[in-house]
Amino acid sequence: MSSKRNLLLFIIGLTIFIFAETAISPIKASVEPQVFPDELFLNQEDKSYFKNLKTETKKKYVVVVTGYSSSYDETDEDPYITASGEFVKEGIVATNFLPIGTHIKIPALFGDKVFVVKDRMNPRYYYRVDVWFPSKEEALHFGIHYNVEIEVVD
Repeated sequence: MSSKRNLLLFIIGLTIFIFAETAISPIKASVEPQVFPDELFLNQEDKSYFKNLKTETKKKYVVVVTGYSSSYDETDEDPYITASGEFVKEGIVATNFLPIGTHIKIPALFGDKVFVVKDRMNPRYYYRVDVWFPSKEEALHFGIHYNVEIEVVD
């Protein structure tokens, strides 16, 4: 009887541990991010006006944006070397859903500033962008921002 109870408690604890991240986060890792092509924002009359203008379609995603720093408890191995092999510096972000070297903007939080994907995150965070900060205090002060639209610049 005691072993059945222990087994049941173990299974419940394991289930809570496995699903804790998706239960807390409003964005599930298995869900594709929302992509907003520019055509959605133009009605039929406006399309004729813009027909002769040279436009480029930008990919846009809605993600969670957080901050990180070069501290040993937040990184693997050497905290000052990114997954791309470069030293950390201003303008670097970590994410798992875009290729290394992708240029992005986060207009709602940073205006026209361009960031470069040079680092990776823990695999459990897929549609999330982690902005590098020089100190842990700055990263903590930045906090977590949900449902933020980012643009791929390339």
